[in-house]
Amino acid sequence: MLRLTEVSLPLHHPDEAIPAAICKRLRITPRELIKYVIARRAHDARNKTDIQLVYSIDVNVKGEDTVLARCRKDKRVQRTPDTRYHMVATAPAGAPRPVVIGTGPCGLFAALILAQMGYRPIILDRGKVVRERTKDTWGLWRRGVLNPESNAQFGEGGAGTFSDGKLYSRIKDTRHLDRKVLTEFVKAGAPAEILTEAHPHIGTFRLVTMVESIRETIEGLGGEYRFGTRVDGIDIAIDSTGERHVRGLHLQDGSYLAAERVVLAIGHSARDTFAMLHAAGVFVEAKPFSIGVRIEHPQSWIDKSRFGIHAGHPVLGAAEYHISHHCSNGRTVYSFCMCPGGTVVAATSEEGRVATNGMSQYSRNERNANSGFVVAIDPERDYPGDPLAGLDFQRHWESRAYVAGGSSYKAPAQLLGDFLAGKPSEKLASVTPSYRPGVHMTDLAECLPDFAITAMREAIPVFGRQIPGYDHPDVVLTGVETRTSSPVRFTRGDDFQSLNTRGLFPAGEGAGYAGGILSAAVDGIKVAEAVAISLGHAG
Repeated sequence: MLRLTEVSLPLHHPDEAIPAAICKRLRITPRELIKYVIARRAHDARNKTDIQLVYSIDVNVKGEDTVLARCRKDKRVQRTPDTRYHMVATAPAGAPRPVVIGTGPCGLFAALILAQMGYRPIILDRGKVVRERTKDTWGLWRRGVLNPESNAQFGEGGAGTFSDGKLYSRIKDTRHLDRKVLTEFVKAGAPAEILTEAHPHIGTFRLVTMVESIRETIEGLGGEYRFGTRVDGIDIAIDSTGERHVRGLHLQDGSYLAAERVVLAIGHSARDTFAMLHAAGVFVEAKPFSIGVRIEHPQSWIDKSRFGIHAGHPVLGAAEYHISHHCSNGRTVYSFCMCPGGTVVAATSEEGRVATNGMSQYSRNERNANSGFVVAIDPERDYPGDPLAGLDFQRHWESRAYVAGGSSYKAPAQLLGDFLAGKPSEKLASVTPSYRPGVHMTDLAECLPDFAITAMREAIPVFGRQIPGYDHPDVVLTGVETRTSSPVRFTRGDDFQSLNTRGLFPAGEGAGYAGGILSAAVDGIKVAEAVAISLGHAG
């Protein structure tokens, strides 16, 4: 097959426009076109009056080699790539069982690939199965009752379960591992359109059933899940050459699990586990992350700003945005995890602290758009020295937010106009915040560092020029957003093992190697393959 890219057609094009465009690009007659399949569809809304749909299309044509030779100077015509996934190994009988810590996207796909290779992994998670976890999470959102081990961060599915379910990434993936992820998601119940849409998403409700389905697949292949099993210690042996090796894990119930290969997919909020690993001598370093708030606009404002008269068109869906600004104080302010037609939710995992996140359902039909509005943090500038100082930084501002919100897991909130004016907000205006379990109007200066406030105030009018209505005074800011990414990196070598601890495979977002569902899942695949290679079973 041949793949045609950058095939642009008007938003309202008829179906027959696609084969006509194919024939025009390839300089063939309709009789020479055997069939075609849409490989990808995006939209180009830079000109709001003439929005284009942009396709990648796989085609079968008569005389394929001749057609390809004729189009050899057109880089938009190539052979269709082979996106099938090929296992790197098959586990021999009696192979040691790897242990995967964490069941977020990274741990889930590490476990799935290990199971498909025949390794029968043991999967540990400190939280509960996803159905029970969902009840606990809603307990915080509805009643203000937090379960520190079962919430928006901990439990089956990881933090991505309570998010927008975005399935796109900027990672360079020459092996098309992202296709493996999407294909497995479709097998687990995701809509088939995620295979073709440029910016696919799933939504929370669908993610719940998909996570369950993949768990059943892993168990059917011999994998073993252990929920409610926090890892409280790591047993490391030192050989005669001074090299450190994982030997086993100490679990919260006092039991010991022997393990020579451990995938560390613990997510970005397992702060106690970060500290345990650091105390055990596992190499860790500080990495940049961000702090800020969630900003909410009526989705209709964003749709109109991005799509003009085409706002509301079913093909376009709810509009998104991605913006950034480099400030005069050297900070970068940017949007993060924008959730069209979604809600702001409580994402804390520790008592006496408030942290926010955004979430959307598949329909993306809630009243508001929300996004992280955050400022980059530089460890060398803001807390040099201690690799775990970022955890204290997060906790400090989350604790301040808890108090500013009324010490009840309500979040502190402020109107954008009042934020710019430097005065506390006393009541809401035309924009209704969506945060559960509720907001307390106040001054966000109580729970954000001065450098962040200065940078955010500079960026707001800049963003307002890019997105009309962004800087409307009635817009609601809800704080604080601190969990944009892990504040640490458990650095690994080219073999995916910890720099100083053999057999330990740091992976995913918590280890500092991913950002989002898709990139974390892809990293899980790579790490699973590395486990097989380390055991000498690849090839």
